[in-house]
Amino acid sequence: MYEPIRSKSVHSTMAGSTTDFPHRSRDEELDIQLAGHLAALLAVTDELRALAPDTGLETAADRLAEQVTRLRGGQAPVRLQVAATRAEPRPAALHRRAHTLAARALVVAASRADTAVAILTAERMDAHSAALEPRELAAG
Repeated sequence: MYEPIRSKSVHSTMAGSTTDFPHRSRDEELDIQLAGHLAALLAVTDELRALAPDTGLETAADRLAEQVTRLRGGQAPVRLQVAATRAEPRPAALHRRAHTLAARALVVAASRADTAVAILTAERMDAHSAALEPRELAAG
Protein backbone atom coordinates (compact mmCIF):
# COMPACT_ATOMS: atom_id res chain seq x y z
CA MET A 1 0.00 0.00 0.00
CA TYR A 2 2.78 2.41 0.89
CA GLU A 3 6.02 2.57 -0.95
CA PRO A 4 9.06 2.48 1.34
CA ILE A 5 11.27 5.55 1.49
CA ARG A 6 14.34 4.91 -0.61
CA SER A 7 16.29 8.08 -0.09
CA LYS A 8 17.65 9.65 3.04
CA SER A 9 15.63 12.28 4.82
CA VAL A 10 16.50 15.90 4.15
CA HIS A 11 16.93 16.39 7.86
CA SER A 12 19.41 13.56 8.28
CA THR A 13 21.55 14.68 5.35
CA MET A 14 21.67 18.28 6.57
CA ALA A 15 22.33 17.43 10.20
CA GLY A 16 24.62 14.52 9.35
CA SER A 17 27.53 13.66 11.57
CA THR A 18 29.59 16.73 10.86
CA THR A 19 31.53 18.32 13.67
CA ASP A 20 31.92 21.76 12.14
CA PHE A 21 31.02 23.47 15.39
CA PRO A 22 31.77 22.62 18.99
CA HIS A 23 29.05 21.16 21.14
CA ARG A 24 28.80 22.09 24.79
CA SER A 25 27.28 20.06 27.56
CA ARG A 26 24.34 21.31 29.61
CA ASP A 27 26.68 21.99 32.53
CA GLU A 28 28.98 24.08 30.33
CA GLU A 29 26.01 26.09 29.05
CA LEU A 30 24.80 26.68 32.61
CA ASP A 31 28.30 27.76 33.66
CA ILE A 32 28.36 30.31 30.84
CA GLN A 33 24.89 31.58 31.70
CA LEU A 34 25.65 31.78 35.42
CA ALA A 35 28.94 33.59 34.82
CA GLY A 36 27.07 36.12 32.68
CA HIS A 37 24.47 36.80 35.37
CA LEU A 38 27.14 37.12 38.04
CA ALA A 39 29.24 39.44 35.86
CA ALA A 40 26.20 41.69 35.33
CA LEU A 41 25.52 41.65 39.07
CA LEU A 42 29.17 42.54 39.67
CA ALA A 43 28.89 45.53 37.31
CA VAL A 44 25.85 46.85 39.18
CA THR A 45 27.58 46.22 42.51
CA ASP A 46 30.62 48.19 41.31
CA GLU A 47 28.33 51.04 40.26
CA LEU A 48 26.67 51.04 43.69
CA ARG A 49 30.11 51.08 45.32
CA ALA A 50 31.03 54.14 43.28
CA LEU A 51 27.88 55.96 44.43
CA ALA A 52 28.21 55.04 48.08
CA PRO A 53 31.42 53.26 49.14
CA ASP A 54 30.66 50.47 51.58
CA THR A 55 32.73 47.60 52.95
CA GLY A 56 29.79 45.22 52.50
CA LEU A 57 29.56 46.06 48.80
CA GLU A 58 33.34 45.76 48.48
CA THR A 59 33.29 42.27 50.00
CA ALA A 60 30.34 41.24 47.84
CA ALA A 61 32.08 42.50 44.70
CA ASP A 62 35.21 40.52 45.55
CA ARG A 63 33.19 37.36 46.18
CA LEU A 64 31.27 37.82 42.92
CA ALA A 65 34.51 38.34 40.98
CA GLU A 66 35.92 35.19 42.55
CA GLN A 67 32.92 33.11 41.44
CA VAL A 68 32.96 34.55 37.90
CA THR A 69 36.66 33.73 37.65
CA ARG A 70 35.98 30.16 38.80
CA LEU A 71 33.12 29.67 36.33
CA ARG A 72 35.16 31.08 33.45
CA GLY A 73 38.03 28.73 34.08
CA GLY A 74 40.37 31.27 35.64
CA GLN A 75 39.55 34.25 33.41
CA ALA A 76 38.92 37.24 35.67
CA PRO A 77 35.96 39.51 34.92
CA VAL A 78 36.38 43.06 33.76
CA ARG A 79 35.68 45.37 36.68
CA LEU A 80 33.64 48.49 36.14
CA GLN A 81 35.34 51.76 37.00
CA VAL A 82 32.57 54.32 37.51
CA ALA A 83 33.17 57.88 38.56
CA ALA A 84 31.15 58.89 41.60
CA THR A 85 30.18 62.19 39.99
CA ARG A 86 26.80 61.56 38.48
CA ALA A 87 24.25 64.23 37.82
CA GLU A 88 21.53 62.15 39.38
CA PRO A 89 22.41 59.23 41.68
CA ARG A 90 19.90 56.42 41.39
CA PRO A 91 20.77 53.89 44.07
CA ALA A 92 17.18 52.60 44.42
CA ALA A 93 17.01 51.66 40.73
CA LEU A 94 20.44 50.02 40.97
CA HIS A 95 19.39 48.01 44.04
CA ARG A 96 16.26 46.81 42.20
CA ARG A 97 18.36 45.84 39.17
CA ALA A 98 20.89 44.04 41.37
CA HIS A 99 18.08 42.18 43.16
CA THR A 100 16.68 41.01 39.81
CA LEU A 101 20.09 39.89 38.57
CA ALA A 102 20.78 38.03 41.81
CA ALA A 103 17.42 36.27 41.49
CA ARG A 104 18.25 35.14 37.94
CA ALA A 105 21.65 33.90 39.04
CA LEU A 106 20.03 32.04 41.95
CA VAL A 107 17.72 30.16 39.58
CA VAL A 108 20.63 29.05 37.40
CA ALA A 109 22.78 28.19 40.43
CA ALA A 110 19.97 26.05 41.82
CA SER A 111 19.51 24.18 38.53
CA ARG A 112 23.24 23.56 38.37
CA ALA A 113 23.42 22.63 42.09
CA ASP A 114 26.12 25.23 42.82
CA THR A 115 25.66 25.78 46.54
CA ALA A 116 28.34 28.47 46.92
CA VAL A 117 26.79 30.68 44.25
CA ALA A 118 23.26 29.99 45.50
CA ILE A 119 24.21 31.16 48.99
CA LEU A 120 26.04 34.22 47.65
CA THR A 121 23.15 35.28 45.40
CA ALA A 122 20.57 34.73 48.16
CA GLU A 123 22.66 36.94 50.46
CA ARG A 124 22.86 39.62 47.75
CA MET A 125 19.08 39.48 47.24
CA ASP A 126 18.58 40.01 50.98
CA ALA A 127 21.06 42.89 51.06
CA HIS A 128 19.46 44.67 48.12
CA SER A 129 15.97 44.14 49.55
CA ALA A 130 17.11 45.62 52.85
CA ALA A 131 18.63 48.60 51.05
CA LEU A 132 15.31 49.26 49.33
CA GLU A 133 12.99 48.90 52.33
CA PRO A 134 13.57 52.28 54.01
CA ARG A 135 13.25 54.16 50.70
CA GLU A 136 10.06 52.40 49.67
CA LEU A 137 8.48 52.86 53.10
CA ALA A 138 9.36 56.57 53.12
CA ALA A 139 7.96 57.00 49.60
CA GLY A 140 4.73 55.14 50.41
